[in-house]
Amino acid sequence: MNQKKLNKITVLPGDGIGPEVVTQALKVLKAIGKKYGHQWEIKEALIGACAIDTTGDPFPEASLIACQDADAILLGAIGDPKYDNDPSAKVRPEQGLLRMRKSLGLYANIRPVKIYEQLVHLSVFKPEILKNVDFVIYRELTGGIYFGEKVKEATYSSDLCLYHKYEVERITHLAFQQAMTRRKKLTLVDKANVLETSRLWRSVVQEISTQYPEVALDFLFIDNAAMQVILNPSRFDVVLCDNLFGDILSDEASVLSGSMGLLPSASKGETTALYEPIHGSYPQAAGKDIANPLATILSVEMMLRDFGYIHEADDIIKAVDSCIAEGYLTEDLRPEVAVGCAAVGDRVASSII
Repeated sequence: MNQKKLNKITVLPGDGIGPEVVTQALKVLKAIGKKYGHQWEIKEALIGACAIDTTGDPFPEASLIACQDADAILLGAIGDPKYDNDPSAKVRPEQGLLRMRKSLGLYANIRPVKIYEQLVHLSVFKPEILKNVDFVIYRELTGGIYFGEKVKEATYSSDLCLYHKYEVERITHLAFQQAMTRRKKLTLVDKANVLETSRLWRSVVQEISTQYPEVALDFLFIDNAAMQVILNPSRFDVVLCDNLFGDILSDEASVLSGSMGLLPSASKGETTALYEPIHGSYPQAAGKDIANPLATILSVEMMLRDFGYIHEADDIIKAVDSCIAEGYLTEDLRPEVAVGCAAVGDRVASSII
């Protein structure tokens, strides 16, 4: 993805607070474009509950075409209680997300975990636990139990967890390449003492590790890894997981920062990439101007950096850091003197000068 020209961006605002946080991220992107002379071609499309309500499909064909035609995709959030609370619903917002990942080949989900010193007091963890915490999780996104054959009978159900060697190889190379740019340590999280798929992961990762001799490789079973994220998170640098374990571990790691509203993510394939905050649609806050847009703004930062716009990405980091240092924050971070979602977006955008 590096050094490609970024021009065409498909925006999927989605449900709940998604449209609000995406609007703020686009303000920042516009400010970057103005400063550096970039022209962005923005196209909006539907996904999730709003797509079901409009078309009956959580990821319509028109949205797929818009995503395929884009250099990058920016997603807000998906989900709505009317589907979440109905176990009999045949069509759900999450189906659109899974279909999008599979259709676009977005096989690698990347979630950085960063601690902001000024916000350590918001975390449930002791400050000494959070010292020097800075790691990134690489989660395989289009294989495993979520996409395996499913059986539902009157007296039993099953979900097949299937992985092909090539699926493990491609994300493993990405994770090692990232480790080479960081502290040169990679941890594979698996359950190789029980699961055949985990044994495949372990053998493939060990084989590929010989191509990256500078990177120290270690292994943790998922249950131990979950404990270590709580007890000693600073031990991690790059963490590599399959789909299920990565889903669980990345959500667990997100609580270290004190708010999901601070954490961005990217999902990458061979030809395109999607950027989104890790938080959900938070429907209770929709339309109230209280959502935290920083994770979505930082997702734009990841997008720009991946396309080689390093100075532009650095500007966003500086602007967000300044906003946090000044205490100009939404209610999830500073409830006693909170500012609105739009005000935070304005502040970050105005700092891009």
